[in-house]
Amino acid sequence: MNYPAWDVPLIGGGLLIGLIAILHVFVAHFAVGGGLFLVWTEARAYRRNDAALLGYVKRHSSFFVLLVLVFGAVSGVGIWWSIGLVHPPATSALIHTFVWGWAIEWVFFFVEIAAAFVYYYGWDRLDNRAHLTVGWIYFGAAWLSLFVINGILTFMLTPGRWLATGTFADGFFNPTMVPSAVIRTASAVALAGLYALVTAARVGDDALRHRVTRYAAGWILAGALVFPFAGPWYISLIPSAAREISMGGAAAVTIFAGMSIALSALIVAIAFLGPFNRPDFSNPLLVGVMVVLGLGVTGVTEWVREAVRKPYIIYGYMYSNGIRVQEVSALSQTGVLPVAKWASVTDAGGGQQLRAGAEMFRIECRSCHTIDGYNAMRPLVKGWREQFIDYQLERLNELKGFMPPFVGRPAERRALARWLAEVGGSGPFSMPAAQSRVRNESAGAEEVAR
Repeated sequence: MNYPAWDVPLIGGGLLIGLIAILHVFVAHFAVGGGLFLVWTEARAYRRNDAALLGYVKRHSSFFVLLVLVFGAVSGVGIWWSIGLVHPPATSALIHTFVWGWAIEWVFFFVEIAAAFVYYYGWDRLDNRAHLTVGWIYFGAAWLSLFVINGILTFMLTPGRWLATGTFADGFFNPTMVPSAVIRTASAVALAGLYALVTAARVGDDALRHRVTRYAAGWILAGALVFPFAGPWYISLIPSAAREISMGGAAAVTIFAGMSIALSALIVAIAFLGPFNRPDFSNPLLVGVMVVLGLGVTGVTEWVREAVRKPYIIYGYMYSNGIRVQEVSALSQTGVLPVAKWASVTDAGGGQQLRAGAEMFRIECRSCHTIDGYNAMRPLVKGWREQFIDYQLERLNELKGFMPPFVGRPAERRALARWLAEVGGSGPFSMPAAQSRVRNESAGAEEVAR
């Protein structure tokens, strides 16, 4: 209510955040696991006096630096840009609660970037011991960066004692922080192996390619061993309502949760039967399929993590539309429009009902829904009568537990119901006729004011 709305046509702001975040997570976890892979494999090559393996690590570091420092950094900025525009109240809450956490993470990030450049340009310039030291510094900073961000992300689903105390420590060291850190570390290790298969497939020497391929597949299997133990641990600590959403409470979420498990198992099976046991059969096409599957696992898993948090953006504190739980009672008395700083109308009556309904949609629904496109309202309310929509809105959180309750006065609810009826084509005016009518109401109100 206190911020202007950012309308992303067709795909919506939530999906835009998801697309940027999924690609970023897929690379950011490689930034952690890949750093460990580099320094661990380099040390292995020194111990075994393996010049061929050392040459591979050096070439792999070029791929690593280009992907992590260029795409990873740009997509990270993209996340901040998108969440700040789509969910400014939640972004503000995270910044104010964890301002020192973000500051610490930026220190780790700076060290990580600096160490990555020194590591890359240090080949043939630093002695072996110094070069390995820089590599370990990079990995340590990268993992600590992941650790800090993980604590803030898990806070959004399991704020725990923070809801009562509001302290940094209670928010950061929340119930799911540790199991999630274990899962993300294991994912980083598995992704390090997956990305290593990409560069291994381009090695010209057959013997070296087979060795590196089997070695990289071993990293995938090692990371995957953690999931059957850490996964149930994490799930047991999330709110019961969130757990129920993923286990039948919402069909789409349940399907995606199942896909996350199935795709993960498929990657493990391919890695074991193919690159690990038969490295000679590994080829760029097979590796490409595994990378696509890995991106798919990242996508559906992150989507489920976000979906089970509904109807909240910060569980128990702020709904997905940015309205805080503690504000609901007061806003139901005063109304939303009179206190919404960027609303173009303050009254749901007086001949401005459609205009008020459009504003209510923008304030309470736009963060998750579009009119036409992803999660569109038009097909959802097509043919619904205004009275039926009003009935649904009045009991919204009872009928659909993953949606926030309608907040506002009855007149505002009826205005939204009327506007949605127009969107669905069952009102006396159809879209875009309703849009034209909203403009006419606005012009009429301005004429009265003059």
